[in-house]
Amino acid sequence: MKYMLLLHEPDTDWTAVPQQELDKALAEHAEFIQYLTARGRPFSGEALRPSYTATTLRPKGDDVLVTDGPFVELKEHIGGFYVIEADTLDEAIEVAKRAPMDSGVEIRPIWDA
Repeated sequence: MKYMLLLHEPDTDWTAVPQQELDKALAEHAEFIQYLTARGRPFSGEALRPSYTATTLRPKGDDVLVTDGPFVELKEHIGGFYVIEADTLDEAIEVAKRAPMDSGVEIRPIWDA
C-alpha cells in the first residue's frame, strides 16, 4: 500500500533562510532519503513553496472562485511530502518516525485506483 507522509512545518521561504539553517534541513532530508533507498522500496517526495504562493479554487454556485493563498489560515503548513510503500500502517509509522519532523508528520493512505 502507498502512504503519503505530509510534512508539517512553519510557513518557510527556504530561499530566504540563513545558509546554515538550509544546509541542516537538506542534510536531514538527505539522511531520510538514504534510509528510504536502503529499504529498497519505491518512494518519491517533493518540497513545496510557501503557502503564500498557493492558489485555491472553490466552487461558487455554477462557477469556480479562484483566490490567492491557502484555503485556511494556519500556524503550520504542508511544507513537503514523501510517498512511500509499506505493507501496514504500523510499518508506515515506523518509516515516518525517521522523517525530518519540524512540527509533525501526517500519514495518509493513498487510494489504489
